[in-house]
Amino acid sequence: MDTERIADALPSRAAVAGLGYDVVDVDAFAAQLAEPGSRMRLLFSARERRQCAMRAQTKNDGEAVHYAARWAGKEAVLKAWCDALGGRPAPYTLDDHPWSRIEILNDALGCPRIVLSPDVHERLVASLGERDVTWHVSLSHDGPIAAAVVILAKDA
Repeated sequence: MDTERIADALPSRAAVAGLGYDVVDVDAFAAQLAEPGSRMRLLFSARERRQCAMRAQTKNDGEAVHYAARWAGKEAVLKAWCDALGGRPAPYTLDDHPWSRIEILNDALGCPRIVLSPDVHERLVASLGERDVTWHVSLSHDGPIAAAVVILAKDA
């Protein structure tokens, strides 16, 4: 059996509705976090802040790299959401975007997951006209760069 027929025989789970990608300069992000009076940490939920601290302690590195990767994830969520809208107006602007209510949290296995607060989830559903959506996220950091890729999929 050739690969095309194998692929055709497999059930389709989801269709990609939106794709987002972002990179963050870790040193510049660390400088923003360390600025006196900086409110950057408040753009992360208490759970995200706790996980960044725990991950830095476990990996024996600085918190900034973990914050930077999650920030790239949050930016990639926004980009994937806007991509899925296909030219329709974005539900938020950069000024009113609910950064701390779009969480990038590690599950029990340490894999990142996107968790939307109920109000943000309802806004997503209303903007897309679709309730059955799934987020996929991959975070990475190497040296001075943190990056994230996010896929917003509509369930079949």
